[in-house]
Amino acid sequence: MYYIDPHIHMVSRVTDDYERIARMGCVAVSEPAFWAGFDRGSVDGFRDYFRQLTEFEPKRAGWSGIQHYTWLCINAKEAENVELSREVIKMIPEFINKPGVLGIGEIGLNKNTKNESIIFQEHVQLAMQLDELILIHTPHLQDKLKGTRMIIDMLMSDRRVQPERVLIDHVEEHTVGLAKEEGFWCAMTLYPITKCTPSRAADIIEAYGDDRIMVNSAGDWGPSNPIAVPDFIQELRKRGHPESKIKKIVYDNPLEFFRQCKRFEFTPPDVLAEQVTNDEVPNGERMTKSPMTKE
Repeated sequence: MYYIDPHIHMVSRVTDDYERIARMGCVAVSEPAFWAGFDRGSVDGFRDYFRQLTEFEPKRAGWSGIQHYTWLCINAKEAENVELSREVIKMIPEFINKPGVLGIGEIGLNKNTKNESIIFQEHVQLAMQLDELILIHTPHLQDKLKGTRMIIDMLMSDRRVQPERVLIDHVEEHTVGLAKEEGFWCAMTLYPITKCTPSRAADIIEAYGDDRIMVNSAGDWGPSNPIAVPDFIQELRKRGHPESKIKKIVYDNPLEFFRQCKRFEFTPPDVLAEQVTNDEVPNGERMTKSPMTKE
């Protein structure tokens, strides 16, 4: 089954992981800007990172026939530095109209602090000014419920925000209802230790339905599994769910949300297979090139 991973940090993965997920049926990935494992010290560090996300990663994904999309922001972990955060936010318009950029994200809260809230709201302000989609990061730890409520309250206080254009990520059993009740899209992250397992995600689908919801691996530097979405597919199959329902969650729903972005261009995999051309990669092998790749 073809699927889309709507949240994965491929800058932290090796090229073999692109090949691995492609063999499992992945046809597209969406990569939000995130923490580098340390706090960056200058706006130029973010400028180089945004170039990597918008220029190199689409090309690297294309070597495996995968279409690559991205989001731009300064993440919540670095938002305590308000001065730097504002410099980065000011720079985002330089990159926002590049091919494959879906919007502003992943923005949100980490420890639910005042500075994080200030920078979150300034990101939202930019998204409203530019008419962009928003991807939300909710806290990982014990403050997830409080942080999710804070985020939703801030979003709902801005009358310009359209919930159907916002994706709230990393939801779990105690937060998915908050997001869905207000009309937001939501996503479950399938981590081997924290967040959600494929089994728990399947339970949530059975409890809340398959509208405005998707799953992702959020593969990054830490313990994570880039083929977690196929594991979720198998879990639903074991439970007897029809293929049409599974496809809706892992393929149709991401496309429905992403298509709200004015820059979004997607080539269906069957069409892409007919358009395959050869491209040189560093080791001299011949692999496929994505239509997202720009010469």
